[in-house]
Amino acid sequence: MKCLNMLNPWLLQTNSIFIHSNTSNTFITTFYKHSKQLKPTSPNLKSIRPISSVLTNQQTKQPETQTFNFNSYMIEKAVAVNTALNDAVLLQEPPMIHEAMRYSLLAGGKRVRPMLCIASCELVGGPQSSAMPAACAVEMIHTMSLIHDDLPCMDNDDLRRGKPTNHKVYGEDVAVLAGDSLLAFAFYHIATSTKGVKPNRIIQAVGELAKSIGTQGLVAGQVVDILSTGDASVGLEQLEFIHIHKTAALLEASVVLGAILGGGDEKQVEKLRKFARCVGLLFQVVDDILDVTKSSQELGKTAGKDLLVDKSTYPKLLGLEKSREFAEKLNKEAKDQLVGFDEVKAAPLVALADYIAYRDN
Repeated sequence: MKCLNMLNPWLLQTNSIFIHSNTSNTFITTFYKHSKQLKPTSPNLKSIRPISSVLTNQQTKQPETQTFNFNSYMIEKAVAVNTALNDAVLLQEPPMIHEAMRYSLLAGGKRVRPMLCIASCELVGGPQSSAMPAACAVEMIHTMSLIHDDLPCMDNDDLRRGKPTNHKVYGEDVAVLAGDSLLAFAFYHIATSTKGVKPNRIIQAVGELAKSIGTQGLVAGQVVDILSTGDASVGLEQLEFIHIHKTAALLEASVVLGAILGGGDEKQVEKLRKFARCVGLLFQVVDDILDVTKSSQELGKTAGKDLLVDKSTYPKLLGLEKSREFAEKLNKEAKDQLVGFDEVKAAPLVALADYIAYRDN
């Protein structure tokens, strides 16, 4: 797939100062000195709110004709997802574990993964109700990964979504169990709450989700990430492996689950899988850019942490300008996969890809 091989020619073009920088201070100083702005193609959607573009640091230009109200779409879907999550994970006995689960699950967040799941389902002709249990499940698993990732034995973060991390409130022991409980409940929720979908499609969806978070997905990426921290020999190929598995895999599953549960055929599912793989990698490239260009207050989590612990990132290996260019290429490649689908039904996925590319937190 093209989006997985885009970086190879750049290895010959980019003699980045960042590859040879031995200290975080040197990197940061030179990073800002050599950063340049790009002028990407503007999103074709008037209603995407003008935010500080990660790729341009400028407001995106807006065409004259409104074709899709992305802000209204986001609000509508976020309200529906939050309501479903609140109804799914009830405050019951034993109270502390359910409080801890709800604390992180309902702490806010962009709900990008549930929205991708629902939009994919609706694109292939399915109703929102068919995808909602899966949309909630991927958000539960995403929340689990954040709880565990923030633990002292992992990234040791104190701030998440603008609030103290789960283990800072409930302790490490309860935080581990809260994450475990969300993971288990996610599969139970898909299996018992998905209605109006053929059983074989539910089984297929469960298999896709399990694959995305195990040793072929999220766990594989996390393990390699841990083992690579502080290793100066980590290159672009290994960095891509980490992020394709640690970040992109669950985003990919979100889209694929929606397509499966919405009744999509094999060709549609595979096109959307390619779309999601590019969007997932795009999400991480933008995350890396934000980590060195935004404050902790703006991000709602600790900024600059990757540099402090000497993790490899796209800006560190490519430089800021090349990272922005790569993000642009991934965004275009993702949206190219939507050609052939109904344009009106595809508008939410196009808008979500642009939102991921141009978000500022």
